[in-house]
Amino acid sequence: MAEPSTRKPPTVIELIWEHDLVFGGKSGDVAITLDSRSHAGPSPMQALAFGLASCMAMDVVHVLKKGRHDLRGMRADLTGQRANAEPRRFTAIALHYTITGNVPTEAVERAVTLSREKYCSVWHSMRQDIELTVTFTVTSGS
Repeated sequence: MAEPSTRKPPTVIELIWEHDLVFGGKSGDVAITLDSRSHAGPSPMQALAFGLASCMAMDVVHVLKKGRHDLRGMRADLTGQRANAEPRRFTAIALHYTITGNVPTEAVERAVTLSREKYCSVWHSMRQDIELTVTFTVTSGS
């Protein structure tokens, strides 16, 4: 018997130019405004950074919760360095997670590694010559 397909449906978006360098985007019921000047919404590069930070954060939360760890909070801080010449792509990204809860350091290290090496589809869709540094701290939050 063949196994059921676990293939994800394609990602479909609609992007409409509104004015200047501002675009309205829609994917299913979700809407976003993208703005090159970062006034009406994130720029495309900011949106990419949000995508990477959140993709990895969701993986880490999923792995820690699945391991039944006492995760009570998480914050992500990302700094992306960009090339000086066109295209001004990311050349280095520093991502730092602040984990709140009684979570062993080894569990966070494992979750970050799994995200980076196996699960984060955003990271695996980006150029792999980007220097990606992921660090974290764990605080009890008491």
